[in-house]
Amino acid sequence: MARTLSEWLAYIEGQHPRDIEMGLERVRQVADALQLPRPANHVISVAGTNGKGSTVAFIEAIARAAGYRVGSYTSPHLLRYNERVRMDGEEVDDHALVQAFEAVEAARGDTALTYFEFGTLAALWLFARQPLDLAVLEIGLGGRLDAVNLVDPDVAVITTVDIDHVDWLGPDRESIGREKAGIARAWKPLVLGEVDAPSSVLAHAYQIGAGVIQQGNDFFHERIDSQHWRWREVGSELTLPYPMLAAPVQLANAATAIAALHALPLDIDAHAFADGVATARIAGRLQALQRDGVDIVLDVGHNPQAAGELARWLRQQSPRRWHVLLAVLADKDAAGVVEAFDGIALDWQLAGLLPGQPRGQSAQALATRLAGTAAGDAEQHASVAEALAALRRRAGTGDGILVLGSFHTVAEALLVLHSGQ
Repeated sequence: MARTLSEWLAYIEGQHPRDIEMGLERVRQVADALQLPRPANHVISVAGTNGKGSTVAFIEAIARAAGYRVGSYTSPHLLRYNERVRMDGEEVDDHALVQAFEAVEAARGDTALTYFEFGTLAALWLFARQPLDLAVLEIGLGGRLDAVNLVDPDVAVITTVDIDHVDWLGPDRESIGREKAGIARAWKPLVLGEVDAPSSVLAHAYQIGAGVIQQGNDFFHERIDSQHWRWREVGSELTLPYPMLAAPVQLANAATAIAALHALPLDIDAHAFADGVATARIAGRLQALQRDGVDIVLDVGHNPQAAGELARWLRQQSPRRWHVLLAVLADKDAAGVVEAFDGIALDWQLAGLLPGQPRGQSAQALATRLAGTAAGDAEQHASVAEALAALRRRAGTGDGILVLGSFHTVAEALLVLHSGQ
């Protein structure tokens, strides 16, 4: 009997003893058995500690505004697995994903694949069956040994490099940058989205002959007025509306996306760049909702760099009382996240996340890790749902609630908010 999508997801989750297993040998073996061609005429791969998903969204929206057929692969998802695979701006349906999983299962034989590897091969199989002009592939973890790096990109993008996933990528920016630089290809463009990229990234690019295109050196962005900003490089300039995506860092992400598209032989006019920048959306990045006169903002930020950008956004908001719901995985720098908000008066609330799972932790365990920070004595709640309910009871009209710490945190909050509770 054929499996449903939910049954397939449960099945592939149990096919490898580890959630993460770095390396390309196994996934390349199955890709060869699938006889996968290139997923599209042009491929952009996007790595980075923060900003990957937003940059993919900008690239996709701009290219589609120019009339190109685009497939995008991102991870993780918030509410539905289908969010990970998009073609022509639409999530693929359950039937297509089931077909792709069946194809991967038939090809893998005795080769064990992780959940992410299985899904990556399924996405590439789906893209290969459509006449796509562009595939935009988000790296899941690191770069060099990530399953997405199976595909040779025409343009590689590294948005930012900061401390995260140290157990797999290394303890500092130089070692993490070295892993992310592994997506670059010889004599192909490598777009860097930050002005202070680690020297390991630049050294690797020069070693293999990749053409570095760096923000603050080869392309620039600057504010013009309250309605417009400017993207420019030598011999080219665009005047653009501000993104719908709210955080200040989104200008840098949009600028990086534009630079990546400029590096491809695609015909994109100024109107398409403007339309794409203005309309790009992605859930869970300063996603704003309102309930009972209270603004609720949700963000998947889960490391100090992302928290620093959120703090920068908060400082630009009109004065109000902010209640912050924080729930993070056990392997994240929770103290660094809280410390990024130093100097901002916040009402912190802590919640447990994924109890009983290897990376989960209780609110009490989180509080112990936060001892000595502004959130160390915060009220504790067993779950995100319970914490959100408590915050909504205590928040008054005009107050704001900020929910952050993980994709899991935002997903649980969204399920509650969309259910009408």
